[in-house]
Amino acid sequence: MSAVKVLQLGSPAGLYGAERWILALVRHLDRSQFEPVVGVIRDDPSLDAPLCAQARAFGMQDCIIDAPGRINWSAVGKLREFINANDIRILHTHFYKTDLIGLFAVRGTRCKILSTPHGWSTQAGLMLRLYEGLDRAIFPFFDAVAPLSEALYDDVKGLPGLRRKLHLIRNGVDISEIDAVPQASGEVREWREQGAFVIGYLGQLIHRKGIAVLIEAFAKLDVPGKKLALIGEGPQRAEFEALAARLGVSADVRFFGFRSDRLALLRAFDVFALASRLEGIPRCLMESMAAHVPIVASDIPGCNDLITDGETGLLFELDNVADLTAKLQRMQDPALRATLAANGRKHVVESYSAASMARQYQDLYARMIDGQPRP
Repeated sequence: MSAVKVLQLGSPAGLYGAERWILALVRHLDRSQFEPVVGVIRDDPSLDAPLCAQARAFGMQDCIIDAPGRINWSAVGKLREFINANDIRILHTHFYKTDLIGLFAVRGTRCKILSTPHGWSTQAGLMLRLYEGLDRAIFPFFDAVAPLSEALYDDVKGLPGLRRKLHLIRNGVDISEIDAVPQASGEVREWREQGAFVIGYLGQLIHRKGIAVLIEAFAKLDVPGKKLALIGEGPQRAEFEALAARLGVSADVRFFGFRSDRLALLRAFDVFALASRLEGIPRCLMESMAAHVPIVASDIPGCNDLITDGETGLLFELDNVADLTAKLQRMQDPALRATLAANGRKHVVESYSAASMARQYQDLYARMIDGQPRP
């Protein structure tokens, strides 16, 4: 019997948390049972669709559907045509756009559809709130919905008609990928060799990630030789660069932009700091824990699912600059950092591996094909 084709439909923009989640999942699927296909709906012709490029590098089939605009309904017909032509049996969607287009595209086909919510926006504009509200409203029409954290599960479990289709499958990180990464060379490594205390962040440069709070806390930190490494891109980068300049810390804050060697840079941090206001289960935190890097993170659902304060990391009160500064100050203690790093690594290996996540999805895929997606 041939393997069942499963199409993962992600974002064309970059390789951030959700896109790396998709890559971790497809790399650990048993290809004798499930053949992964990776696709995107490209709403901007200038985007390179790195998710698809990475899938091709893994030897997987990919699909780029060009449909400019926030919601371009021509994508429905194009996606349905690809599903039928390639005998896709399961469409696995991520975020509101692929959910909306995917649900219409599978109509009239034998393809089942599954959504994994990764989280919803905060402080969003009216149109985005409407789209994300519509996204949750259509979940009962899916064959299955698999939130990746308890908080996301609780957020949708009360929707009428959804409970029997709902499956909690926790986020997972590719431990083997992180273990294979060498130590970073270049500026971050040089900082460490010169005795600097390096605080790092890896992800999008957007308001939801609390970058301004992190920069303000860093500016107040009384630590000789402190450095802040911000790895990633986003529309607010210039705004955060201006903030660092106003606070007089530009010389000690480095904006690295997107880096293909992000995990190598991560391994050179003394501390990983995440001041985010909304998360599912943050992949960046799992990667840090797997890389033996201790963490300071905001005390919000998702972060506190992963971190027990004082055991596997330190938590600070959301948006509280003084509390974040105090927790970063505590991280000056090498013994504390070593303990938190060891506990964090043990926790993520035991409870949040991509291999375990993939096995759970394979079981759900099999039940969907059999017509019985029950918990």
